[in-house]
Amino acid sequence: MKISPKLSGALKSETATRGAQLVAGAIIIVLLFWSLQFSTDAICCGDFDGYYHIKWSRMLWEGWRHRSFPPIFTWLPSTTLSPKNYVDHHFLFHVFQIPFTFGDGRLGAKISSVIFASLALLSCYWLLVHHRIRYVLLWLVALLACSSPFLYRLNMAKAPPFAIIYLIVGIYLLFKKKYWLLAPLAFIFTLTYDMFVLLILAVFIWVAVIGWTERRFEWRPIVWVLAGTAAGFIINPYFPKNLQLFYQHLRIKLTPSEFSTKVGQEWYPYNSWEFIGNSLVACVAMVVGYIAFDPADRKRADHPLFFLIFSTALMVMTARWKRIAEYWPPFAVMFSAFALQPWLVGARSALMGLPTDVLEELQPFLDRSEPGPQLISEDRIDLARTVGAIVIAVLLAVILLLNWRATEADIKSSESHGYYRAGAAWMRANVTPAQVVFNTDWDDFPRLFYYDPSHHYVSGLDPTYLFDRDPALAKLYDRITLGEEEDPGPLIRDRFGARYVFTDNGHDKFFNNAIESGWFDIVYEDTDCTILRIRDQKGAPPPELPESGVINDDQEPLPDEELPQNEQP
Repeated sequence: MKISPKLSGALKSETATRGAQLVAGAIIIVLLFWSLQFSTDAICCGDFDGYYHIKWSRMLWEGWRHRSFPPIFTWLPSTTLSPKNYVDHHFLFHVFQIPFTFGDGRLGAKISSVIFASLALLSCYWLLVHHRIRYVLLWLVALLACSSPFLYRLNMAKAPPFAIIYLIVGIYLLFKKKYWLLAPLAFIFTLTYDMFVLLILAVFIWVAVIGWTERRFEWRPIVWVLAGTAAGFIINPYFPKNLQLFYQHLRIKLTPSEFSTKVGQEWYPYNSWEFIGNSLVACVAMVVGYIAFDPADRKRADHPLFFLIFSTALMVMTARWKRIAEYWPPFAVMFSAFALQPWLVGARSALMGLPTDVLEELQPFLDRSEPGPQLISEDRIDLARTVGAIVIAVLLAVILLLNWRATEADIKSSESHGYYRAGAAWMRANVTPAQVVFNTDWDDFPRLFYYDPSHHYVSGLDPTYLFDRDPALAKLYDRITLGEEEDPGPLIRDRFGARYVFTDNGHDKFFNNAIESGWFDIVYEDTDCTILRIRDQKGAPPPELPESGVINDDQEPLPDEELPQNEQP
């Protein structure tokens, strides 16, 4: 079929416009995430998991180089992540991070975080551009302003950005009905991150949407996505242990009641006002989408209906678990964009669908150059659209600025890169390698692993790992660290096999019990942490600290680039 020069020129112009929109969007997105990520010198943010991820990525590379792949994980022997049972359920994410592990691991983790987060948000924007959503730059601002927790959590050097990218690719394949490609996508997703369940959810929602819009059962996407997921479990260096770990995650994290053990804060719900205030744009987008959604035209309602169901499911999950905050907000904005698209593109037909009494009320604003009820003129429609877009853009820009400043303040308030570094350096120099160190906080493990991989630790990455391996030991760990055991020394030595204790300076009840028991010597202390050694025999409490508050602090921490090769992050 021959295309006329006029049509060919229009297509080239449209392609150039869409390309310019994507380039402009990419620049804005990268600048935003770069600004947030580098508002702290640490690997962002809140928790310390990014330190574990970049360190383990480097160790994967070292294992590959030395033909020991994957390397044995020895650092949490008392948990389900013991050397025999360890499963890397972020396997491909760690592989993707390997190019950023050379040199300064901290800088590499931060740069990779900017790139991955930017690609995640850019993929959402690309889907809108690809589907020719009207006022796409306005929707870009809405995506950026959708939620402060979304910006915060996407800045963490963790795997969720890949989940968003894979979901967008999956939605594109569903919309294009290229179902067989769901198999390799599900395979890669399963190897990258355990939120692959969201892709399976999306496929089942699409099948239900097709059943409603086309009145048929579309079974192919279900078969392909389940086949790819099964392959991701089986063609896996950790099979079949990965099945057991996945089951443990589901059993503990998806409980409808209180958790059987302490878990990370991300697994607890928001309160109502916090939920609305942190994600105002996403909440408004959901309301607008619900109002704008028109199920009358079944054949053209498939995309909006899919986003309606999927974003609603994510919203319910976010209300239950904070960690879904990096998924729901952008999908809420996309739901609103797809639901409004028929109104923005076809305002004339939309107006003709209004009831007669409403049209009569609008009559003063209608053109009367032709007999009968006339539509609002194109000029007036365009003017109304332009004014409305400008007003909304200004409001969104204000909200974006407020979210950016709030997120930046939260990130700046997190501990600096040097937090625990000196204490870990002291342990590397003064504690015999391969000993177990009793860490009083499970979430301190990533930094200890990063700075001192020469020792093993009691609990880390998730408190459920200790609980799953030995519930009684996990409960004892909680009692000791919360200060409910007045004589913790023998318990730590005999039950956990540790002679040294690493604690932050906030465990006052535990610290007071330990010192007053006469079982401990303070061998190191600074403003961040304290290291205790269990004595061979019970004695008198140690003397008062010197005015400096530092004991045996003669070991200067090495810069990252000067760590021994086998300890390079």
